[in-house]
Amino acid sequence: MTVVYTAEATTTGGGRQGHAETSDGKVTLDLSYPKEMGGSGVGTNPEQLVALGYSACFGGALALAGKSHKVDTSNALITCRASLVRKEVGFGLSFEIEVELPGVAPELAQTLVAEAHGICPYSQAFTHGAPAVARLKSAQ
Repeated sequence: MTVVYTAEATTTGGGRQGHAETSDGKVTLDLSYPKEMGGSGVGTNPEQLVALGYSACFGGALALAGKSHKVDTSNALITCRASLVRKEVGFGLSFEIEVELPGVAPELAQTLVAEAHGICPYSQAFTHGAPAVARLKSAQ
């Protein structure tokens, strides 16, 4: 496996009640629990962030699938719902991607969505599991 790009983000101040920013400074935001979870809802939350990323990534995969069928997908509307779910022990995530493809025949649109789901890195990670490592940073 060859790494093509690595994004880096750091959260401080208590996770869901803290502050997050990317190492390049392009994204910086305050986090808060949503009102539905008893929070203020003033900041964003991790589920919103992953929904943004997933919908954008899926759009790229859809464009790739469309290109192979000579279909322009630039007018697609891709909605991702990222749900925090309670499990027997702890919490988990579930996802739903909904795609609107105006002007594309339904059968072809379904083919494109299925192909995009097969090649989207987020879909692959959430469907098949992606390698994840958590470790304590060693003291310098």
